[in-house]
This record gives sequence, structure tokens and C-alpha cells, in this order.
Amino acid sequence: MRTYIHTFGILLSMTMLFGSCEKVENRVVFEGGTAPVLTASTAAVALTPPPADESREALRLRWTNPNYVFNTGVSSHDVNYTLEIDVAGSNFAGKNKYVTTIARDLEKAFTVFELNAILGNSMLLKFGQRYTLEARITSNLGLDAVPLRSNVVSFTATPYAPPPKVEVPTNGTLWATGNAFSSGWQNPLPSPFSTSQQFTRVSNTLYELVVDMPGGGNYKLIQEQGVWGTQYHMIAGGSWEAGSLRKRDAEPGFIGPPTGGRYKITVDFQLGIFSVVKQ
Repeated sequence: MRTYIHTFGILLSMTMLFGSCEKVENRVVFEGGTAPVLTASTAAVALTPPPADESREALRLRWTNPNYVFNTGVSSHDVNYTLEIDVAGSNFAGKNKYVTTIARDLEKAFTVFELNAILGNSMLLKFGQRYTLEARITSNLGLDAVPLRSNVVSFTATPYAPPPKVEVPTNGTLWATGNAFSSGWQNPLPSPFSTSQQFTRVSNTLYELVVDMPGGGNYKLIQEQGVWGTQYHMIAGGSWEAGSLRKRDAEPGFIGPPTGGRYKITVDFQLGIFSVVKQ
């Protein structure tokens, strides 16, 4: 009986050993790949403002297949690509660089509208200024495959200012009024509120106001003293700190900050947004 048990133990051990060896032999091992080669359809992107055709293709980036290889053969798995665009000289470390993920495809095209929105709205580049930009692709398969990074391609582009998302004040003037201020709901605003609650026009589409607010309440933005019909109000869903706005004589009003203090209100008609920051 002891001999039988001993023999069975040996056979079991050999079976486990061979099974282990078979698993090692069948393990999928990454053997390498080729960094994708990136090319651009042009080195000088022509971005032209409306009424030009914003749907026209402005830039097309193409890259080669990295051909990931495993011990079982060339990979048939889907490859994901990360595209980065940044201002030249930033080494792709800019805080506003553009990053997007592309699955399987070996190219990415941008219309005039799309690329201009990336440069102006995402990367916050100045309108009307020419920039040299850089792009690169990084392929990623997961598993044990290491990411492979492409060469860097350069191109120039000058973003243009699209029409503002919200109509700007007709006469370039803007005031805040409501019970979120000491003035209360007065329109027109008497002195000294007509001065202390008037915005400074920073640019055609950007207005700022630094003002004392007691805390709580609501307010509206008026562009003409004594007139409610051309006011701006917050779009539902915003908070006292930030949100979107539109030109309309309607509710809801902007929400006053919860605590009293000195605040800076910024209204960006280009993007159709506002922000409130305690000073």
C-alpha cells in the first residue's frame, strides 16, 4: 500500500511539473514593435474665419502601424493611439496641450472649425497670432507591450476668433444689479452704484467687475440703464461660482456668493460663460 501511494505521488508530481512547463511554453511574450511614423498633410495650416467654409479639411495626420510582435506572431489586437498637440518648445508639457485617444485608425483629420476650436478654446491660444505647433502619436496595446512613440511633426497655424457664443453688449457697457448687491433691484442704478457696479470692458468679448457683495441674493446683467429687455441671465445648472449665460429677459438670475466679501465677476461672451472668484 505504501509503495502504491509513493508511486502515485511521483506520477502526480510529474504531471504538475509537465503542466507547469507547458504553461510557460504557451505564455504570450511581447517581442517588440516599430515606432509609428507620423506625417502631416501640410506644414502651414490655412485657418480662415467665417464666412469661409469652416467644414473644409485643414489638417490630416497619418501614421504607420506599429506592428506589435509576440512569440505567437504579429498582434491582431486593437491598438489605441494617443495624439498630442502642443506649442513648439513646450516639450508636450504645456498645461493646455490637446490630447485625444484614437482607436485602431491610422489617421485623424480636422476641419477648419475643429482645429480652430482646439487651438482657441482648448489650448487657449491668442486669436490672430501665428503659432508653430508640434504633434506626436503614442501607440498602446496593453498586455506586456510597451507604448511606442512616433516622431514629432511641426506645422504653423493662426487661430481666428469665431463669432461670440453670446451676443456682446451693443454699446460696450455692462452693469450688475440685484439683491446680491447693496443696490438691490434698481434699474436704472443711481449713484454711486452706477459706477461701482459697472463692468470694465477688457476686450470686445471680455468684461470684468470687482465689487463688494454682502452674500446671498441674486442678480442680473444689464447692458443699458433702465432697460430689462436686453439683459443677460444665467442658464439653469450654473452655480454662484461659474456657469453659462445668455441674452434673454427671463429667469433664473445669477446666484450671489454665500458669504460676504469682495469678488471678481468675469463674463466671457466669446465662450458664453461667467466666473466669480473671491478676492
